[in-house]
Amino acid sequence: MKIKNFLKLIIAIAISELAGIVGSLFTMPAIRSGWYATLAKPALNPPSWIFGPVWTMLYLLMGVSVFLAWKKGFERREVKISLMVFDTQLLLNVFWSIIFFGWQSPGWAFAEIIFLWLAIIATIIVFAKISRPAAWLLVPYVIWVSFAGYLNFSIWILNF
Repeated sequence: MKIKNFLKLIIAIAISELAGIVGSLFTMPAIRSGWYATLAKPALNPPSWIFGPVWTMLYLLMGVSVFLAWKKGFERREVKISLMVFDTQLLLNVFWSIIFFGWQSPGWAFAEIIFLWLAIIATIIVFAKISRPAAWLLVPYVIWVSFAGYLNFSIWILNF
């Protein structure tokens, strides 16, 4: 791999993982305060320790995915558009943590996760046009966010 591409890969992964770090700034206080522990959760709610490793891996896959799209040439219009769509879904990803954990608002977070899910689907579609592997790397992410949507909705219904 060329040094230039290696740097792009590192930057893409770092930016994606940074989204997770920013989200955790809102998640951890809600967990430490006990707010999240007091919520009734659905039967399929996984143990809390699962979320960190899963999200770390998903952010890594997002980083590799966006790198594969980016290396197709930023000067290409379709690459620029696909990166803007990716950026939008990444921002929505961060906002979900702010809304759910920071604002402690599962109802608004559920509304937001619908937009996040749609943005992920849009990212997969635009990435598929320029790099099929980039699109496929986002499939675990959309599956997990679908499951997170179920958890979010269930928590909202069970508690409010």
